[in-house]
Amino acid sequence: MRAGAHMHPLQPAGAPGGGSGAPGHSLGRRGRGHGCSGPSLAKPVSGLGAGTGGEGRARRGAVHPPGEFRGPSCAAVALRSLLAADLRFSRQLGVCAGERSAWGSARPLLRLLEVSGHGVPWLAGTLYGLGRSESPAGREVLLNLLFALLLDLVLVAVVKGLVRRRRPTHNKMDMFVTISVDKYSFPSGHATRAAMVCRFVLHHLVLAIPLRVLVVLWAIIVGISRVMLGRHNVTDVAFGFIMGYMQYNVVKYFWLSPLSAPALFAVWNQ
Repeated sequence: MRAGAHMHPLQPAGAPGGGSGAPGHSLGRRGRGHGCSGPSLAKPVSGLGAGTGGEGRARRGAVHPPGEFRGPSCAAVALRSLLAADLRFSRQLGVCAGERSAWGSARPLLRLLEVSGHGVPWLAGTLYGLGRSESPAGREVLLNLLFALLLDLVLVAVVKGLVRRRRPTHNKMDMFVTISVDKYSFPSGHATRAAMVCRFVLHHLVLAIPLRVLVVLWAIIVGISRVMLGRHNVTDVAFGFIMGYMQYNVVKYFWLSPLSAPALFAVWNQ
């Protein structure tokens, strides 16, 4: 054996000039993450395991770019888990989704609640009240209620069109008066309307305490009924309540009065 080919006894296998051994770039894999992780920042150490000839070139070609081992972020994992739990829980609560469901006999009653929270009856009733009202204060309240209902329709349609979340698979498409965006479920328009109307009524109508409690219960039950009928997932309704609650703040900020919108009130006073 030639003297130049002799390996030093303390030299590890795979080191430069030390014959064949485990590829050195395997050390860079220690930075590879799993689960909630970002891109791997580990880089192969130059010169380790380079090998000779075609073997070395093959090993150098097998080195992966740092961003290839990108794992899902913690936020993405948490969101997926939340949505999975939401779908599972919503399906369990859809006890009136069909006539053969666990509480299928209560479905007609919940469909009456569905109509009570629908936009068409509220718009029709508000317009009728505006036409019949002879009190300037009453017309002001009703005109702002009309503004609130129209604002709700527009905002809900925009959000549904942006999110495009399909309705639950166990939902029956036999809903009362639907339009194109009603094939989407997020957020629940009934929940936004119920929450907004509830705040509006409590702030602008003088009601006895039992009636005020009934208004709040009506809003809550309308939201729950959307999940029981299979129309929406739980998160659709929860976000709808929050959105409707905030919508009233917009209505309050842009409150229409004879001073802020004299032309509009002149039309209704004729």
